[in-house]
Amino acid sequence: MTASASRLRTERSEALTRQALDLIPGGVNSPVRAMRAIGREPIYIERGEGCEIVDVDGNRYVDWVCSWGPLILGHADPDVVDAVRDAAGRGTSFGAPTEAEVRLAAEVVDRFDSVEMLRLVSSGTEAAMSAVRLARAATGRDAIVKFAGAYHGHSDGLLAEGGSGLATHGTSPTAHASRSGAARSAPPASHASRSGAALSTPASPGVTEAQAAETAVVEWNDFEAVERAVAERPPAAILAEPIAANMGVIAPAEGFLEHLRTLADRHGALLVLDEVITGFRVARGGAQELLGVRADITVMGKVLGGGLPAAAYGGSRELMERIAPAGDVYQAGTLSGNPLATAAGLATLAKLDAAAYERLGELTERLARGLREAAAGLPVQVASVPGLVTPFFSPEPVLDFATAAAGADTYARFCRGLLERGIYPPPSAFEAWFVSLAHDGAAIDRTVAAAEQAFAEALG
Repeated sequence: MTASASRLRTERSEALTRQALDLIPGGVNSPVRAMRAIGREPIYIERGEGCEIVDVDGNRYVDWVCSWGPLILGHADPDVVDAVRDAAGRGTSFGAPTEAEVRLAAEVVDRFDSVEMLRLVSSGTEAAMSAVRLARAATGRDAIVKFAGAYHGHSDGLLAEGGSGLATHGTSPTAHASRSGAARSAPPASHASRSGAALSTPASPGVTEAQAAETAVVEWNDFEAVERAVAERPPAAILAEPIAANMGVIAPAEGFLEHLRTLADRHGALLVLDEVITGFRVARGGAQELLGVRADITVMGKVLGGGLPAAAYGGSRELMERIAPAGDVYQAGTLSGNPLATAAGLATLAKLDAAAYERLGELTERLARGLREAAAGLPVQVASVPGLVTPFFSPEPVLDFATAAAGADTYARFCRGLLERGIYPPPSAFEAWFVSLAHDGAAIDRTVAAAEQAFAEALG
């Protein structure tokens, strides 16, 4: 793949885009797939092989999106494909329990110390929404506290400001976009209450003021702001990604998660940790194992389904037995625990042993180190935790969403430069790069070589 954009074949992708725009809003079925934020139209993918994807025009890329996280084994892993094929041969959906659901639940309980029971659902949005409902039922409170730039799905109650897609595509009131769709340098300041928490406004038309008003939004890693917010209006839940990954990868400051745990206990709130991205990725037991914190309710997804639609929420037996039909908190789903998704999830988790996590950590460090070397002398920070990497265009370490947003325009130029060289990064400055076990040294070296040129172009 050459450095010239004209050398990328685009005819079929362009034709499909024109057709899709007449049939699908914005031409895509999820806004994050659009590439307007980086100044181009979407690339239509034909197939994936290991750590690479091939588009409909025959262009091949090293893939650092990996379906936004589920494909920790890479594309078309033979064991996962065999498991799904075998399950499909027995039937694609029953509307009745299957053994695989029980086996997958047992696997999750074995991995997460904080989870004694769980409910399988079909998406991270559904899991987070249901977890908040459970927290409200358990505490008898309505309010929740979340963090600026964090994204917990698109349910109405959680669209009081959100990261990644909302920021990238200009629908968030705190992350405006230019007419081209590229995010501007930084979100404007939100109005604040006495606590320092944002007085939440809906992040999308159709979300009511009343729903948004139940959510206090504070800056990630701001110890004092979250303490004031929780004290001013004790919430049902403090909702957080234990490692922020929807504003780029931003680890918690030392002691911050412990601070959240203490505040939740002190004020009778539940700590809900959204491990849709970090679960089964950063460690066998997710970020809770890696960082030594314990959630009251854990939200899971992505890797759990092995590339098929699956998610879950879980916690103590006492809490989870509030869920119908065991208890009075209603939640249901026609395709929850789908047999194809449970087969893919079981096949994926079976391969994630200690050796796999050691290798994933080594690959992540090699990529992060290579990107840092490629950007030497430039105002670039490369954040990483096992399985996740983000290059930020900032002269200083990035600790919150406002700082992460400052480099969005530069990231767009960088992203275009990588695509031109056969590297497929997330087309958003606010998304993590996902490392898979299918990546290898050659793929990383190819990425780093392309990044060195793309950094120079983006900052030139």
